[in-house]
Amino acid sequence: MPTRLWLISHASTAAQRSATFAGNDEPLDARGLAEVNAHAQRERIRFESVRNLHALTSPAACARDTARALGLTATVAAELADTCYGEWQRLRIADVATQAPLALEAWLRDPAAAPPGGESFEMVLSRVGIWLDKLALSTSVNPTDSTVRTVVAITHAAVLRAALIHVLRASATSFTQIEIAPLTTIELRHHARHSWKWWPGAPLEAAPTI
Repeated sequence: MPTRLWLISHASTAAQRSATFAGNDEPLDARGLAEVNAHAQRERIRFESVRNLHALTSPAACARDTARALGLTATVAAELADTCYGEWQRLRIADVATQAPLALEAWLRDPAAAPPGGESFEMVLSRVGIWLDKLALSTSVNPTDSTVRTVVAITHAAVLRAALIHVLRASATSFTQIEIAPLTTIELRHHARHSWKWWPGAPLEAAPTI
């Protein structure tokens, strides 16, 4: 069974716009809701045109709000959670830069560096990679089944970065070279005979090549 995966970053939040390390309980504000609502009708038409659609979301309130605004009834998946920022959660980056400049600089450059009590990018990369590998295994259960399964996952920029690096088998250090805007979609495809592939610019309605 071929799998098409759409990873979508949530709409912008007040924390993002104020350069603050967010917590999981921050909902979308009026601006974020306006952003997602501007795309909602088009996305709903696309989702409704897809057979065998499965929707997942990060546990974060902003991701669940985005999924709901897109008309998705999504199941929460812990693997799609944002980076855990530990003691930096709800602090502005400017404040951390004053309080712990060396730690912040390391975190911004080194994929192995983590906030106190939080996750490093390498930890996020491992978590997301394991999830993608499990999703691939479920694709391989019946390799003769040509029915396309589409999974749409509302998540975070860090998860999209990790997914791309995992699929491309790139170095974890390349995370600093990938920028993900709110409401970005990345399409990945998997078939039992192949590994995950990134399809940049692929139309949402296109079926995976068998």
